Amino acid sequence: MASLRPSILNPLFAAATTLPGIGPRLSVLVEKVAGTKVVDLLWHLPSGLTDRRFTPKVGDAPAGKIATLTVEVLAHAQPPPGNRRVPYKITCGDATGKLTLVFFHGDQDYLERMLPVGDTRMISGKVEVFDGKRQMTHPDHIVPVAQAHQVLRVEPIYPLTEGLSPKILEKAIAAALAKAPEMPEWQDAPYRARQNWPAWIDALRTAHAPQNETDLALLTPARSRLAYDELLSNQLALALMRLKRRKARGRSLQGDGSLRKKVEAALPYKLTGAQQRTLAEIDTDMRSEDRMLRLLQGDVGSGKTVVALMAMLAAVESGTQAALMVPTEILAQQHAETLQPLAAVAGVKIALISGRVKGAARAALLEAVRSGDVQIVIGTHALFQKDIEFADLGLAVIDEQHRFGVHQRLELADKGRGTDVLVMTATPIPRTLALTAYGDMDVSRLDEKPPGRKPVDTRLISLDRLDEMVDAVSRAVAKGGKVYWVCPLVEESETIDLAAAEERFRTLQYVLGDKVTLVHGKMKPAAKDAAMEAFQMPGGPQVLVATTVIEVGVDVPDATIMIVEHAERFGLAQLHQLRGRVGRGGREGTCLLLYSSPLTETAKARLKIMRDTEDGFVIAEEDLRLRGGGEVLGTRQSGLPVFRIADITVHGDLLATARDDAKLILSLDADLETERGQALRTLLYLFEQDDAIRTLRSG
Repeated sequence: MASLRPSILNPLFAAATTLPGIGPRLSVLVEKVAGTKVVDLLWHLPSGLTDRRFTPKVGDAPAGKIATLTVEVLAHAQPPPGNRRVPYKITCGDATGKLTLVFFHGDQDYLERMLPVGDTRMISGKVEVFDGKRQMTHPDHIVPVAQAHQVLRVEPIYPLTEGLSPKILEKAIAAALAKAPEMPEWQDAPYRARQNWPAWIDALRTAHAPQNETDLALLTPARSRLAYDELLSNQLALALMRLKRRKARGRSLQGDGSLRKKVEAALPYKLTGAQQRTLAEIDTDMRSEDRMLRLLQGDVGSGKTVVALMAMLAAVESGTQAALMVPTEILAQQHAETLQPLAAVAGVKIALISGRVKGAARAALLEAVRSGDVQIVIGTHALFQKDIEFADLGLAVIDEQHRFGVHQRLELADKGRGTDVLVMTATPIPRTLALTAYGDMDVSRLDEKPPGRKPVDTRLISLDRLDEMVDAVSRAVAKGGKVYWVCPLVEESETIDLAAAEERFRTLQYVLGDKVTLVHGKMKPAAKDAAMEAFQMPGGPQVLVATTVIEVGVDVPDATIMIVEHAERFGLAQLHQLRGRVGRGGREGTCLLLYSSPLTETAKARLKIMRDTEDGFVIAEEDLRLRGGGEVLGTRQSGLPVFRIADITVHGDLLATARDDAKLILSLDADLETERGQALRTLLYLFEQDDAIRTLRSG
């Protein structure tokens, strides 16, 4: 990919360590806040500013304000030997008064070099009054008067991490900006003029040099322009992939409905209106000569699995096979157990391909799939393996899409000829976010709960009442109930998460003995599966303490209580998923959200939504409004794009425009060969839209 990147971009894709001041040690910290490449620093925009242009006399400098003062150095006072708690003090002043500079753990040689007695220096920092005297602790800048221009300016404030100094980061970003070239214009000229947007390079320089608070707003011309560039790259990439899919030949799969009728008659309930509507949409897609790529969004317990089975039966009716791919072995097993009896009613053979099946049994199973004897195959990403061949794969269903990349989605489809793809997620995604992640798909929504699902009683409880919670769990266990206890996510640190979970596990084990088991992210998959299976079994452990979010879709009908500790640290979508784990077996479920006081106003509002509604789509939209796009799904594990500049809660209109623009661009210039098309190729490389670039290159 790098070799085909336009050479104009090469300086931006050099390592951040090529920038001044960023050696191997600091590069780790720079990577934490921005990334590993020069271009990453361009996207790391200021979040605040410090105005150092205020230059009063010492006697007029107000307390609590940043000021830049010109002073004469009058005297140094070192702390007494051996007493590190007393600061090093330097007295300075001008004709109007004196000021003490305070340095804790000050180095005498360094300070005598920086501030020689009798010299004049310009110092900048926050003025304080202590014991009626003005002082400045650790000034931000100390320079000779000849270098005043370096200090008398508006200074951008960048988001930092511990150990990374603002000066070093600002210097590195300035060097990155100096490497940024003027680019061919990829924006539509009349639209750009109407928006009053600057050229790309000017927008970038302006965004990094705010002169007042207004310049930090997300809707300034400079920031809007950069946000639109990012959104357009995203929408163009998705549109290219959609176009390629449309070009790829599909085939018409027309079932006669015979197998479906048998299964529908065997169901203990009627399909909901939403399920029937969705199946009609899937049928239309499958009958079409184009390949289906449809996203099925359904809240926890909305009946996606039955829809998937009906779609797979349509593929079988038309003489082809179907595959269902899920993220974990335990889920694959659960799906197989759920679907097997229903498929048997229709005389359809289902096989589970699992890592546990080995040797002659596996060989026989693979042969049955290859010959077409098995019509529906269920498995994890192991379904991609070379030795798995289908007689004729008509439909691939992918559950919990966000756990798989676009490539994995395509790889499974490539096991067949013109294979239709149905992708499912139980994570409700706000409409705007769905556009950014799944803009290459058609979307169906299951927005009704099947009859008989009781609402889960959700309560907010302060962590101060932890002992009461332990008592409540003991009572539930005595009555034979099963309980999930989910421990907090702390700063993405698995080590701290694990310590918190182990501590909670020990507390509960002390009270309940071997009725408690523990699952965490550091366990090997087989051990995790074994613990989960034991929890599902009658007579097994009754309390499951977990760090990471309990596997999506894991079904333990006896589980009636979900306790989430430090609920304020979770995304609402995650809390909603967790709540959906209880109250599944026709028994009423309770979800206790434990929070630590005091809560911020946003945290209060978010937890109140959880208490007031069970509609996952309402929850997702509210979470987006309250927290912004970056965090809604615990983005790190959601597979959704993380925007560096755009904020879709603010730039939603720009996203819609970018989608329309991308469609128009490709309708006029599908291969991006025109002058604007070539510039748009540069844009795709700039924002590292690798999948789209591969699509272009492969034609």
